[in-house]
Order: sequence, then structure tokens, then C-alpha cells
Amino acid sequence: MSESAFLAACRGQEASHTPVWIMRQAGRYLPEYRKLREGNDFLTFTRTPDLAAEVTLQPIRRFELDAAILFSDIMTPVEGMGVELEFEGGPVIRNPIRDAESVARLRIPDPRESVPFVLETIRSVRAELTGSIPLIGFAGAPFTLLCYLVEGHGTRTFSAARAFLYSEPDAARLLMTKLADTMAAYLEAQAEAGAQALMLFDSWVGLLAESEFETLAAPAVARVFDRLRDLPVPLIYFPHQGGHLLERVKTLDPDVIGIDWRTPLPEARRKLGPDCTLQGNLDPAALFAPRAQLSERIDAVLGDAGGKRPGRHIFNLGHGIDKATDPDSVAFMVDAVHERTAR
Repeated sequence: MSESAFLAACRGQEASHTPVWIMRQAGRYLPEYRKLREGNDFLTFTRTPDLAAEVTLQPIRRFELDAAILFSDIMTPVEGMGVELEFEGGPVIRNPIRDAESVARLRIPDPRESVPFVLETIRSVRAELTGSIPLIGFAGAPFTLLCYLVEGHGTRTFSAARAFLYSEPDAARLLMTKLADTMAAYLEAQAEAGAQALMLFDSWVGLLAESEFETLAAPAVARVFDRLRDLPVPLIYFPHQGGHLLERVKTLDPDVIGIDWRTPLPEARRKLGPDCTLQGNLDPAALFAPRAQLSERIDAVLGDAGGKRPGRHIFNLGHGIDKATDPDSVAFMVDAVHERTAR
């Protein structure tokens, strides 16, 4: 992996070009994925190593991406805690966690026993990857997982989950601790299985005020990272819609911080300082633009990141790729980033 532009950028080292990968790059925008999914439900895919490995590798075969990311879901490890999980267009918890007794019943599982299929997928992918393409493992951040466990399903506001923080503060803190310990063990096992970078997705942390982030979410993220700090892999944190939280995020000291498209990279750099690698942040909707306009948007992101000279920047979208995206636009973007930043 000494030749990996992605790992070099994660560590702030000089790379041959600005590396690029895409959140949700393994999945439903690819026709080969949709064909493979015919007759198979989502949970079957995530629990079947051969299928999950194939989906992980599909975008690597199609595009000149600089990293692969495990095909799974952030909710996968919560089943081992004793949560009944279903998918109906998104995660559904039939018995939401809304009181102290429910939190107390949750266990912290051994991922080797609760999610062996994820670890087998990682080993299978690593056996297939060649050259300098590393594999990113990932998990959901504690607050984002709390949102789903308490609400029971996805919403735009997670009102029940946010109310839980105030109505059951002790239970909320215990739930965050249990989730932090479960995700830390899960990510540690992924690294042992062969993942070469670890990413924590905090998809709903932008719902929190700075004071709520400071007292509840940030300590849980720190608890995860503290357990992983000695592993020989870079740590990535993506606080979606968390531009107002970046000063506190900096103190968590991940190697890479993902920036969504709402926060300009120069603003993020001012808040985070020069010693952190930024990841992002092209608006996913820009991939629907005509080529000339898309080219301008790519140049704008590269310019915001510091220009043509590769440095502490990993090119990515500012959120997951839309399922209706034309794969040819993705190929254009990947090639453009490589061509414009090659040393």
C-alpha cells in the first residue's frame, strides 16, 4: 500500500495525485448492482459475503477509484446488541428504545460472533483487490445510531430521538456509551480482518446544537476513536451538516474529516487548521450537470482545496451519490480529478 494515493493523503503525505472515491459508490446507481439485486433483498446482500464482496468490487472494476469501501449498512452491527432490525426502503426498528429498561437490556456483542459475515466480506475483498487500492471499513457514529434506535425509522427531524435526550438523559448517555463500545469493537474487528482505513458516519449529527454535541455526541465519538487510535490505519469522521461543529470536531483528532457540500472547504480549513486532511465536497447533484458545468464544479472544489498540488485533500462528494446518477458522469469526474492533479 506504499503506492496508495488515498492512504498518503489520509496521513498528510505527498501523493501522486488527489485521490478520489465516492460515498455509496458500491450500490444502486450501477446497472450491474441492480442486476445482481434482482430477486435478493438488501439484508440478504449484506449478510452474504460473496454478494457483498462482489458489490464492493463493482465500482473498482468500472472506475479508476483510489479506494474501495465495504458494502454494508451502518445498522448492521446493532442486531448483535439485541435489536430487531428490518429494512423497508430504510432501517426499521419495530420496538424502539425509549426507556432506561430497554437500554439496560442491550448488550455489547463480540463482532466475531455477531457479524462474522462482515469480516468474511472484508477478507474476500482484500484477496481480490490488487495494486494500490485500499479498502475502507466503516460504522455509524453513536448519535446517528441512537436516532434510528429511538425513533424506530428514518425521518428528517428525529423528533422522538431528540426528545429522548432531554426526557431520559441518563438512559441516553448509557445508550451512547453502549453504542460507542459496540462500534469501537466492530471497527477494530474490521481492521483485524483487513480494512486499511476506518470511517465513522455521523449522518444526523447536524441536528444537534453545539452544546448538545459537546455534552453527548462528541464524548461518544472520542470514546470510539480512543480505542482505535493505536491501530495502524487512518481514522475518518464525517459529521454531515456539521459545519457549525467543526471547532469541536477538530479536538477529536481524526486523520480525515469529511465535509458536506454546504460548508465551503476554505471555511472548513480555517476552522480545522492545516494538519487535518479534508474529504469532499462536490454536491452530488452536480453529477447531473452538463459536462462543461460539471467540469467547472470539479475545478472549484479542487481550487477550494488548495489548487492543483495534491495535499491534505481527498476528493469526494459532499454526501452519498444519488441512485439516479449516470455512471458516465462518475467516470468523467474521476478522470478529471486525476488528470488535473497529477504531478
